[in-house]
Amino acid sequence: QLQASGGGLVQPGGSLRLSCAASGRTLSSYAVGWFRQAPGKERDFVAFIRRSGSSTSYDESVKGRFTISLDSAKNTVYLQMNSLKPEDTAVYYCATAPPGSISSTLWRQNSYSDWGQGTLVTVSS
Repeated sequence: QLQASGGGLVQPGGSLRLSCAASGRTLSSYAVGWFRQAPGKERDFVAFIRRSGSSTSYDESVKGRFTISLDSAKNTVYLQMNSLKPEDTAVYYCATAPPGSISSTLWRQNSYSDWGQGTLVTVSS
């Protein structure tokens, strides 16, 4: 089971750190992705981290502002979000992809088999 948390209301230019905690599995054995869904829009890729944190990838819209990381000791993946913009407002979801998933497909939602419940991020003054 995945549990996403850390969302909230923040002013433009501010920061938030989202957490994706797992129970019943070891996150370092999976690729973990973050996706987001803005009001009235489809769910989009944000970032992923490969098994054991070996590599990361970001959507162009967040590159240089967001950082995905793995804390194996806490069995948690983080999404550090800096320089937030109003267009970052969305429900953020974390998900895991089965072992053996191909990196080139990890930007796709259908590469992920297990999803957390989502946490709302609102960027507004």
